[in-house]
Formats: sequence, structure tokens, C-alpha cells
Amino acid sequence: MKFFLGVDIGSVSVKMAVLNEEKALMGSVYVETAGAPLEALCKAAAEIKNTVEKHSAQICGIGITGSSRKLAALVLGADVIKNEVTAQTVAALHYDPRIATVIEIGGQDSKVILLKDGIPTWHNLNTLCAAGTGSFLASQAIRLGIPIEEFGNYALRSTVRVNIASKCTVFSESDMIHKAALGCRKEDIINGLCEGLARNFINNVARNREMPDPVIFVGGVASNIGVVRAFEAALKTRITVPEEHRITGCVAMALLALRSGIKESAFKGFGLLDKEVRAGFFLCEDCPNQCEITRVNVEEKSVGCFGSRCGKHNSALSA
Repeated sequence: MKFFLGVDIGSVSVKMAVLNEEKALMGSVYVETAGAPLEALCKAAAEIKNTVEKHSAQICGIGITGSSRKLAALVLGADVIKNEVTAQTVAALHYDPRIATVIEIGGQDSKVILLKDGIPTWHNLNTLCAAGTGSFLASQAIRLGIPIEEFGNYALRSTVRVNIASKCTVFSESDMIHKAALGCRKEDIINGLCEGLARNFINNVARNREMPDPVIFVGGVASNIGVVRAFEAALKTRITVPEEHRITGCVAMALLALRSGIKESAFKGFGLLDKEVRAGFFLCEDCPNQCEITRVNVEEKSVGCFGSRCGKHNSALSA
């Protein structure tokens, strides 16, 4: 049986998914990086290996996306490497070819993609501030003593409208503390935070552009029913949240690997799980650019580098 592997390796998590030739999802993995992306990558690969072996399948193509996609490509090999905007566009159209707006909010970033007739016409990412991302919501859940899984349900129980500042994490947290001191209930504060998140996204990420129907919402924050409801109220429309919303990026990369017509995959196999994989760093001083270079070693052998503007140290990338 032929499987196609998709990998999405970001700042907060590593996601992997395998599809068969009929584009059916055969298995997926979600592993938090916890500041160690290579360790998380190997852990995710070990779990997905079990799925592949369970079906007596063979990986016949691999696609990689995410902020650490170059790192993953050196370790695993890659037939297709794409940025997150391309991956989320492919995923959205896979779930519904009519999609006109993609909202994606992950652990550290958020983005909007506008499409017309299946073609991306505009996209934008959040600024350096983490306001409204999954990590900020998680930190507030911890501060309030509420499991992040229950955050959305608390918002649904709100009965009083409470405005929470949303443009800055510091201001948001200060405003939440202030509202609590005024006697506001947790349910109302959390709902105000969800509404503020949606408002901040529309104003600052989408830049107040029209976000036409149909709308799809993906990323970890799409698990929060309070945020979904806030977006639906703000946009006055029903929003689609696919069951695989946390892994849409890697699903898209598996699809692209499948569609690419690969005759011989660059996938290096799961042999790395029995070896020591390390990433090193050095500064190239051969010219005034002084590029920051990342070198990946498997055991004591270098498998490649990336980071040089001139391409001098990038030749080992396989795709």
C-alpha cells in the first residue's frame, strides 16, 4: 500500500499525517515541540512509523511545511516544500472548493487568506505580538485556573457583555485583571477575550477587508468554540471548522506529495529514530552579510545546512 506523508513543523508543535492513494487520512500525529523541534520531530516520526507499519504501507512521497520546514527537510528528506500560506490554501480547497476566506490561528501566529475562484488574491500574517494566538489563550487559561479545553465552554455560558482590550497581550491581561477586580465573572471575562480576539484579527490581521463566504477556520484555536462563535457573530456568517483543523497543514502537504507524480521519493526513511540527530549553528563571515547558518548532523555526519543568502551552504537541501 502506498502512503504519502505530510509534515507541518512550527514553533509550537509538529504535525504529521499520512494519506493513501485515494486521499483518505490513514493516521495523524500532533506533538508539542517544547522548545526542542528536532526531538519532537523524531517523536512524531516514531508514532507515524507505527501507523505505516500497521498498514504494511510504504512512504512514496513526502511534503513539508512550517517555520522549521528546512530543518525537517534535511532530516527526513522532502519531495515538496511549501510555505504555510500555500499549504493552508490547498487544505481549505480540499475540504471545500468554494472557500473564499481562510482563518488560521495557531500557537504563535495567525493569518488570513482571501481567495477568488480557488486562487489566493491576498493574505496577511499577524505582527510580532502574540495577542490572540493559542499560546496567549493557554497562558490566560492557566492564570484563571481553567483547563484550556474548557475555555470555549466557559465563554458560551456568558450572560453579560464585557469588553477586553485585544491589541496587546499586556493590555489584554491587565484589562482581564481589572474586570475581575470589578466583580465580573470568569465566564464573561473569557467571552470578552474571545470577542476581542476576533475583533483584533478582523481589524489588524485582515486589515478590515471584506472576508466573504464560505469561511473556513483552522489551527489549534479553532478548537475553542468561544472563539468560533465570536467570529461568526462578527462576520455574521456560519464558519466551517473541519474535524482535522489542527493538522490541515500536513494534510495539504501529503496531498501535494501525492499530486506531484513522484517516481522516486526523497524520503530518507525512519532510520533517524535509531540515530542521534543534532542541529548546530555558526556564523558565516565570508562576506559582510554574516549569515546565521544552521547545520544538521545525523550521528557525526553533516546532512546539510541552510541560512546563507548566497546559497553557499544550502546545497544539501533536497527540495
